[in-house]
Amino acid sequence: MKIQLIAVDMDGTFLNDNKQYDKERFTTQYAALKQQGIKFVVASGNQYYQLISFFPEIKDEIAFVAENGALVYDHGERIHHGELTREQYHQVVNTLSAQGDFNYVVCGLASAYYQAGAPEAFISLMSKHYHRLKPVENLLDIDDIIFKFSLNLPDNQIPALIENLHNELEGVVKPVTSGYGFVDLIIPGSHKASGLERLMARWNISPEACVAVGDSANDLEMLRLATYSFAMENAAAEVKETARFATGSNNQSGALQVIDAVLHHHSPFNAQ
Repeated sequence: MKIQLIAVDMDGTFLNDNKQYDKERFTTQYAALKQQGIKFVVASGNQYYQLISFFPEIKDEIAFVAENGALVYDHGERIHHGELTREQYHQVVNTLSAQGDFNYVVCGLASAYYQAGAPEAFISLMSKHYHRLKPVENLLDIDDIIFKFSLNLPDNQIPALIENLHNELEGVVKPVTSGYGFVDLIIPGSHKASGLERLMARWNISPEACVAVGDSANDLEMLRLATYSFAMENAAAEVKETARFATGSNNQSGALQVIDAVLHHHSPFNAQ
């Protein structure tokens, strides 16, 4: 079956460690993808406004599964957003407050938010992932549609926190790791695969015609969905176990290697 869709994660996948990609190479590839009628999807845990900054010339031509599937755009049109109830949102905030003294970002439709007075290092780090980011005096008073929380903490503290949050917030939000010390709390059933499925239904594309490339635990559902799933060389062990194929590291433009293989019908696409 002819490939009709390529979905790529960003951090650790499409972007190198300097948060850049080979723009000249991809621009040539993208022109070829358009010519062959292949959809290009950015699938990331990051904020939509941050993601479009990497593709200013084509942001209204491609699709975005942002915020780990909680927000989906197609050709500049928002086609889906998740939403926690006010009671659920307050439950999460109160539960996080009881877990200890750490900082996090509340992700909403209009912006992302953090507690005023947070350390500058935390604000600087989160600003790289959330281009719309505002301080608030009281997180419980945010007036926005909320669909995700983003936490950053030392790797050695993550397993215990995830176990606690699983117990305290089951059925409200689900903790997933995305590497680099980040843990996202997402609405159950809202992940990259669910966002991708919305686009696939919209475009009448089957999993057999899809390619997905990722490196972290929040890519697992997407990799299980796509018939042609690729793990980066730098991917987590569970990602390598889940994906059907492998490619180079993010610093070797491994995602662009996959796109080249699709365009030029190299293995595993040589039977198309």
